[in-house]
Amino acid sequence: MSLLEQYAARIGETVTSDWFDVDQARVNAFADVTLDHQFIHVDPERAAKETPFGGPIAHGFLTLSLLSHFAESTLPAFPDKVIGINYGFDKVRFLSPVRVGARIRGKFTLARAEERKPGQIQLVQNCSVEIEGSDTPALAAEWLSLIVYG
Repeated sequence: MSLLEQYAARIGETVTSDWFDVDQARVNAFADVTLDHQFIHVDPERAAKETPFGGPIAHGFLTLSLLSHFAESTLPAFPDKVIGINYGFDKVRFLSPVRVGARIRGKFTLARAEERKPGQIQLVQNCSVEIEGSDTPALAAEWLSLIVYG
């Protein structure tokens, strides 16, 4: 079975990662790396007083960036001599804030697997990041990956 056929056989398959704790130290570290120190993320006292969230929230881009961790820990590993390249997103929506102290997890459904040219397969995953105890996910996205082999 070809690599494309292997991926095509998984279309519609959904996998979910383990829960991940979002703590203030990680939010602060992300703020330092991205230079985004908006008080709603890094000042718990002020965020509790001045926002509708009741305290600090994680950056939306922190939540988005954790998709890589969730995917690596959940999706099947690539075969030898095959690499996956982040190709981008066709759609990203931040639906609900992630409060510091929350637990989140990634959920992935393979939507498409198409050969772009010989030695390249484009995968499209429908992704969401769920917040424990919430009916509304933190985000929903359509994530594109390019698989290079041969």
